[in-house]
Amino acid sequence: MFNRVMQKLDHWVGCASRTLILVSGILILLMAWVETYGVVKRYVFNAPDPLAYEISTMFLLFCGVLAVAGVERLDRHVRNDLVASRFPSMIKAIVLSTIFPFLALIFCAVLTWKSLDNALYALQIGQVSQSPWALPLAPIKLVIPLGYTLLCLVLLGKFFKGIALLRGGKNQDQTEQW
Repeated sequence: MFNRVMQKLDHWVGCASRTLILVSGILILLMAWVETYGVVKRYVFNAPDPLAYEISTMFLLFCGVLAVAGVERLDRHVRNDLVASRFPSMIKAIVLSTIFPFLALIFCAVLTWKSLDNALYALQIGQVSQSPWALPLAPIKLVIPLGYTLLCLVLLGKFFKGIALLRGGKNQDQTEQW
């Protein structure tokens, strides 16, 4: 039963994280176009557009927050092996497959909780940006807990895969199917 739940959850998280990586890539392209538009409008037509800066900043936030779960799931993140490289291989496996994901899960859970609190507060008071456009900030701030919730699910899956590897009940190939 637990394995089936983990397989379904891992499949859903995998699809969502791959989709969000694609969305982040598209946002980077759009951000480049918007910035090019802003530069041309400012330096060629001498008419700066504050919307270009604001949209680019918003897209940059979205790119970082939405892609982080997929990057973690694919193990394409920057890894600091300063501590783990000094351990024997068995302890290194324990540290990298269980302890690091668990500590990261705690950190990301707190980050998700506090960012959700901040986004709900922005929604409650009707917070808007300080630009002439006065964009509502609550929908923008809600993207942060959404992205970090997905990261928490990725880290939870990594933690359970690490536990399964340590228990010896599954080999590396079987846990990858989760």
